[in-house]
Amino acid sequence: MNRNKLTRRDFVKNAGGAVLGAITAPYLITSAALGDAATPPASERITLGHIGVGGRGGGLLWGFLGLAEVQCVAVCDPFRSKREAWAEKVNAYYAGKPGTGSYKACAAYNDFRELLAREDVDGVVIATHDGWHVPIALAAARAGKDMYVEKPLGLSVEQDKALREVLRLYGTIFQYGTQQRSMGHCRFGCELIRNQRIGDIQSIEVVAPAGAGGGSTEPIPVPDDLDYDMWLGPAPVTPYTSDRCSTEGSYFVYDNSIGFLGGWGAHPLDILDWAYGSDEMVPVEYQGTGAIPVEGLFDTVTTWDVACRYANGVPLTFRSGPGDLTKLVGSQGWVAISRGGLDAEPKSLLTSTIARDEIHLVGSEDHARNFVGCMKTRTPAVSTIASAVRSDTISHLSDIAIRTGRRVRWDPKAETIIGDETARRMLSRPMRSPWRL
Repeated sequence: MNRNKLTRRDFVKNAGGAVLGAITAPYLITSAALGDAATPPASERITLGHIGVGGRGGGLLWGFLGLAEVQCVAVCDPFRSKREAWAEKVNAYYAGKPGTGSYKACAAYNDFRELLAREDVDGVVIATHDGWHVPIALAAARAGKDMYVEKPLGLSVEQDKALREVLRLYGTIFQYGTQQRSMGHCRFGCELIRNQRIGDIQSIEVVAPAGAGGGSTEPIPVPDDLDYDMWLGPAPVTPYTSDRCSTEGSYFVYDNSIGFLGGWGAHPLDILDWAYGSDEMVPVEYQGTGAIPVEGLFDTVTTWDVACRYANGVPLTFRSGPGDLTKLVGSQGWVAISRGGLDAEPKSLLTSTIARDEIHLVGSEDHARNFVGCMKTRTPAVSTIASAVRSDTISHLSDIAIRTGRRVRWDPKAETIIGDETARRMLSRPMRSPWRL
């Protein structure tokens, strides 16, 4: 499926010839390769590798397993127990399908580079801790793989821009893990706004759940089950603790993340980007406050209230609070969108229809299926890299404004902070050798 590389389709088509000798274990062709009424033959399936299979990554894997046009052939995780358990689950899933029989073709890897070196893998699903998202995505693009990348995007604005450029150069299909773009009510709410059903936008409010403090700082031995150096990756070497590699450690340690400013903020900020449709979709000024724990392992911003301003003067308030919300107030009403539902004023908007000659956004009812379909057609997925960079930039600039305690001014054309050299340097992060962008 990817350009200029041997694929699993080539293998199946040439299984009796010279190509066969180039393929080694654990690949195994069974009767399932021929397909059936519900499953396309192997020559027509997309092959995926899953990098990061703990928590969210495992949930995504199950979702892709349910797609008949997909074959999951590899998993990767620095926790041996996680990768081996998921390889067994994948093999058992396929073995349990009618006509499959024995199936042992899902390989388990500790090092993502070994998975990316496989020429029979069309795409990857990246669901590691936040600090690994962009470095692995860059390596995947350079290896010719399409990608589904969980949110948030990068550990810095510099990383975001680097990935956007590499994807452009390689023509890579990218899907961002902002699944609300595949929810019909979110799309409809954004279409109402795009079609000016609430008039000219007067103000915007975005709310995301608060983060958390705490976490043990007491060093303990690294479990035999874990390749801790690989888990850390580009982050500084720090003592292992019971919470360092936990779910919360992935979210709330600044070496790996900017916390829920990005991790949860990605969802409502993505809806804002989809709905607003302004020529300048990243605000140009940021000033606000936030709480940063001074004790414990977790040191990302937990609660925040940031006042932003777009170049056209429209104010945006980005704050922590219960649930998630994207609310745009116009001269003729308002629309409020969350993952849980849609509200509007006047209420008649909720039962209105979008006419054929009005603006219609890309339709998707299933995020995973949209990604796979776009891999086949070579068309952009519903959650694009351009939009991901813009929404992630708002998170990073809000974090910088909070940490510096100063007003941050953004040049959207040059994509840099102006008038504050200290703040501008925070647009990038050092990476531990040998890792680099």
